[in-house]
Amino acid sequence: QVQLVESGGGLVQAGGSVRLSCTASGRTFSTDTMGWFRQAPGKEREFVARITWTTGDTYYSDSVKGRFTISRDFAEKTVYLQMNSLNPEDTSVYYCAARRRTLGPVPTTPSGYDFWGQGTQVTVSS
Repeated sequence: QVQLVESGGGLVQAGGSVRLSCTASGRTFSTDTMGWFRQAPGKEREFVARITWTTGDTYYSDSVKGRFTISRDFAEKTVYLQMNSLNPEDTSVYYCAARRRTLGPVPTTPSGYDFWGQGTQVTVSS
């Protein structure tokens, strides 16, 4: 099993920045990709960004590209999401997720990930 713990959420004004952290523990060697997703009230969980542990290859959703940056500290088994130029539409619960080491394309859907954190609330005020 892999355990994920997010931190760093909170209340921020529009135009501001927040950095989220996700620390993995347990059988982390069994995973190859970490992702961030978000879910607003009444909406489906949506992909935000993902990064591979070994190569650091990244991919972003169009809605956050150029504003958010995902990074990882391999030694600390921690993934970060730096969020800049926030707007009220970014208000959501943000979830960290991990995918078991698997052959094939890296997913951008929730069903492609095997382990999830508890989520952290980010609220952007206008």
